Amino acid sequence: MARAVSLPAIASTEGGLSRYLDEIRRFPMLEPQEEYMLAKRYKEHGDPNAAERLVTSHLRLVAKIAMGYRGYGLPISEVISEGNVGLMQAVKRFEPEKGFRLATYAMWWIKAAIQEYILRSWSLVKMGTTANQKRLFFNLRKMKGQIQALDEGDLRPDQVRHIATKLGVTEEDVVSMNRRLGGDASLNAPLRADEDSAEWQDWLVDDAVDQETRLGDEQELTGRKKLLADALGVLNERERRIFEARRLAEEPVTLEALSEEFGVSRERVRQIEVRAFEKVQDAVKKGAAQALVPAL
Repeated sequence: MARAVSLPAIASTEGGLSRYLDEIRRFPMLEPQEEYMLAKRYKEHGDPNAAERLVTSHLRLVAKIAMGYRGYGLPISEVISEGNVGLMQAVKRFEPEKGFRLATYAMWWIKAAIQEYILRSWSLVKMGTTANQKRLFFNLRKMKGQIQALDEGDLRPDQVRHIATKLGVTEEDVVSMNRRLGGDASLNAPLRADEDSAEWQDWLVDDAVDQETRLGDEQELTGRKKLLADALGVLNERERRIFEARRLAEEPVTLEALSEEFGVSRERVRQIEVRAFEKVQDAVKKGAAQALVPAL
């Protein structure tokens, strides 16, 4: 950016976080047309004031995302700061003509910056090198919440199996990661030691999904669906039938049923499925790159 964007300071103390959250609530949200004109002005003329307004209007989005990473034992002020860096990178690269709202584009950069910081900071997480292991690292708490396993201590064997299956990792990885991450901090824990102190949950940016985030989520889903639909066009009729039957159906069709349908062996069906998946994956990545949306 032409000059450094001036952001509210965030202190590492509990009171500093409270003041920061209060301060960023004062920045107004942007209407779609206003956001578009500011983004055009920054893109075409490098207007630092336009960049600053784009950044400050999305600081609440950063804080909201950062709050989801509270349980990793790192100062939340630093997590938010890293997310703000990701936001500024997003503003720098944002192209309003693509038709996406800035929130949709920026959330990828914000999450990437925060996750990179966490992985750098967690010296214990030596195992988090593969895509599956990173997915386990960042999704274990959510999975535990879904099966109501938020108590401290080891998971039950059936819970371990469920999480391992869902995330595509070994049961040993789940047990090891759960022990490394430890118990989840309660949102009802007080911010300070005094009895009347507010609780952490009181400082969540907003309990309801704001309009900009909701629109961003909808646009993100629409974008993913379009990428997949376009990618399917690279398949021939047989590849598409097998790919959809095996990968997209709620109840996948068996290899045996498809082998009978096409008059080939089950192994041949499996090979076609794998090849079709690779072709779709490549097409999605290319489409995402062209649209300036990070691929899945």
